[in-house]
Amino acid sequence: MYASVNAMILFASSIVCIAVADNPNPNIILRGNFQNSLLRFEGEKRGHVAFMGGSITEMNGYRPLMTKWLQERFPATQFTFTNAGISSTCSTTGAFRLQTDVLDKGPVDLFFVEFAVNDDQDAQHSSAACIRGMEGIIRHLRTHNPKADAVVTYFVNPGMLSALQAGKSPLPMAAHEEVLKHYDVSSVHLAKEVAKRITAGNFTWKEYGGTHPKLPGNALCANLAQVLLERSWSRKAQTIPHPLPEKLLNPSSYVRGRFLSPDHADHDDSWSWSEPAWNKLPGGKRKRFLGFPLLHAEKPGGKAIIEFEGSAIGAYVLAGPDAGILEFALDGKTMGKIDLFHHYSKGLHYPRTIMFAHGLMPGKHRLELRVSKENHPASKGHAARILQFCAN
Repeated sequence: MYASVNAMILFASSIVCIAVADNPNPNIILRGNFQNSLLRFEGEKRGHVAFMGGSITEMNGYRPLMTKWLQERFPATQFTFTNAGISSTCSTTGAFRLQTDVLDKGPVDLFFVEFAVNDDQDAQHSSAACIRGMEGIIRHLRTHNPKADAVVTYFVNPGMLSALQAGKSPLPMAAHEEVLKHYDVSSVHLAKEVAKRITAGNFTWKEYGGTHPKLPGNALCANLAQVLLERSWSRKAQTIPHPLPEKLLNPSSYVRGRFLSPDHADHDDSWSWSEPAWNKLPGGKRKRFLGFPLLHAEKPGGKAIIEFEGSAIGAYVLAGPDAGILEFALDGKTMGKIDLFHHYSKGLHYPRTIMFAHGLMPGKHRLELRVSKENHPASKGHAARILQFCAN
């Protein structure tokens, strides 16, 4: 697919760089600087570069283009590249898996994030939920390593494209921008760039490649990011920790998000800590979720209890064609119910994060779950399959 990648990058580069030379591209938003990563790559000849997002990050897209460019830009540098892209996941899931999927591999020098599309079409988040997830990621990243340089890229789907062409800012992008301004984090507004070019008639949605872009779309994204980095790297380098604002943008943001293994849960015989019999279950299964145990129940009435410490609790689940409804109580008080079935569950065991509570008083808490007798009208069962609990 990428046999002509260098030619495509050069082509995109000629378009973007000319525009930058004459008039800075407003869709390349440089805040703060990237001097810390430059000094690591050039001075210490080492670097950890991580990419987090959904399928757009996981796929053979902009990420390998950036990886190749960095290796060519710094040929003497020993890089560690982390691909923390997981299809279908949103910024909420990102905030809770950041520790295990990225930070546990070592301090990050340069961090790329994309979640706008999945916060929109997959999670259908509110503005507050978008902020809780994105602020959780950015603040946790820079608490772990204050020198971590970061850039957020906004990809685009058809609905978002239409909104941008009508002069509106899609909700996830507007919410994420609030976070980035608060933390002085740069962004590449690929979505606006694509909308501008399509409206001008010198680019088409088909050429871009759709929600999961083809080479021209990914090459354009990579080049915009390269222009952003080179603009900062052209300045005199000085290593400076990135300051953290004293106050959170949202007091409930998942800034200390972590996974809590379900094998810590107490449960009755209706639940099992094992690998489900996937071969007997209808619906698609992604390989990354096979071959290991999880906490699951398939019948109504099953009860499970998890004790945790923190201010929020949720669960990272697989919701398939037979997904059920979980009733929950917190600290002995009945709180409500959450339908696990998702609009993508009909043919797929779909990964999603559901939140039972946030904004709790910090401290020890007790979550009780029960599989409801009710289920979604389109669901074929009552199943609950928990990969991880999510605690903040």
